[in-house]
Amino acid sequence: MSLGNRIAAELRGDRTIWMIVAVLSLFSILAVFSSSGWEAWRSRGGNTTGMIVGHMVKLAFGLFLVYLCHLIHYRRYQQFARPMLLLTIPLLIFTLFFGTNINDANRWISVAGISFQPSEMAKIALIIYVARALTLKQEYITSLRQAFFPIIIPVVLVCGLIAPSNLSTAMILFATCILLMFMGRVSGQYIVMMMVLGVLVFVILVGIGKVYPELDLVRVDTWERRVETFLHDEDGGYQVQQAKIAIAKGGIFGNGPGNSMMRHYLPYCSADFIYAIICEEYGLVGGTIVLALYVLLFLRNVRLVTQSPKAFGAFLAIGLSLMLTVQALANMAVNLNLVPATGLTLPLVSMGGTSVLFTCISLGMILSVSKYIEGLE
Repeated sequence: MSLGNRIAAELRGDRTIWMIVAVLSLFSILAVFSSSGWEAWRSRGGNTTGMIVGHMVKLAFGLFLVYLCHLIHYRRYQQFARPMLLLTIPLLIFTLFFGTNINDANRWISVAGISFQPSEMAKIALIIYVARALTLKQEYITSLRQAFFPIIIPVVLVCGLIAPSNLSTAMILFATCILLMFMGRVSGQYIVMMMVLGVLVFVILVGIGKVYPELDLVRVDTWERRVETFLHDEDGGYQVQQAKIAIAKGGIFGNGPGNSMMRHYLPYCSADFIYAIICEEYGLVGGTIVLALYVLLFLRNVRLVTQSPKAFGAFLAIGLSLMLTVQALANMAVNLNLVPATGLTLPLVSMGGTSVLFTCISLGMILSVSKYIEGLE
C-alpha cells in the first residue's frame, strides 16, 4: 500500500474538512512565524525561535488530538456531556475569583507555569450538553419543565460565568445555543425566555461592575471603552488602525511571506490581529482564501446535518461548526473595524495554547460525525 493510500485509510471522514484543517494549519505556521517578533520582544527577550517552535509543538499536538478524537465514535461524546459540564462550572467560578490576570482579564488558571482557559473547555462542554438534551427530547418541547432546567438554566449559567472576563466568547456561545434550540424545535416562548434571562444576567453584571469596581470581577470599563472607541473613533483605536494599514499595504497579492512591516507596530499581531498580517503578506487573495475556508467548513457541516441519521450527530456538528465559524468571522470583522474589539482569536490560525487544542478537539468531533455518516466506521 502506498503512503497516500495509508494516509487516506487512517484519516477517515470528510476529505474537505481534513483539507481545511491542513491549509489553516499551514497558514498558522507561516503567519505566526512572521508575526511573532513583537510578542517575542515583549515577553521572551526577542527569542522568536523559541516562540515559533513552541507554537508548532502545540499545533502538532492539536492535530494529533484531531486524529484521536475522530477515531472515537461521536455518540460516545454524548456520555461525557454531564461530567464535562459539572467539571466546567466549578472551574469557571474558580477562574472568576482566583484566576490569573493576563492582559487585564481573569481568564486563566495557572498550574506549574502552564496557563489554561476553562472558557475554551466550557464552549465544547455546553454544546455537547445542549446537543444531548435536545436529542433526548425529540418531540416538540412545549412544557416549562422540559426546557427550563434541562437547557435554559445551564446555558445562562455557563455563559454568565464566562461573560465577566470574556464577553465576546459568552455572546457567541449563547447565540450558538439559541440556534441549536431553534433547530431542536424548542418552543419559541422558551427561546425568548432564555434571551430575556441572558439580557437580565448581562444587566446584573454591568450593575456589579459599576457599583463594585474595586472587585475587578466584571470588565465593564473595558466594554465601554471598546464600544466608545468603535463608535466615536473613525480609526478604531491604535491596534485597529495599524491592522487596517497592514491590510491596505497587502493590496491584491500581498508582500510575500515574511515581508510584513506592520508586525513591528501592531501589538498581539500573532493572536487577535493575525488576520491583518495574513492580508498584508498574502493580500486580498490570501485573506479571501482564509475566509472561504471557514465558510466552506460551515457548509460542509450543513451537509452533514442533512445526511445525519441521528439527531445528536447533527446537533453536535452544526453547533461546533457554528461556534468556530462565527468566532472566525468576528475576529476578521475586528481587524476590518466592522465591530468593536473583542479579543477573540482566529481558530486554529492564531498563536495560542488552550484555544488551539480545544479548536482541534472540536474539529476531531466534527470529523467523527462525518466518518460515521459516510459509512467508513
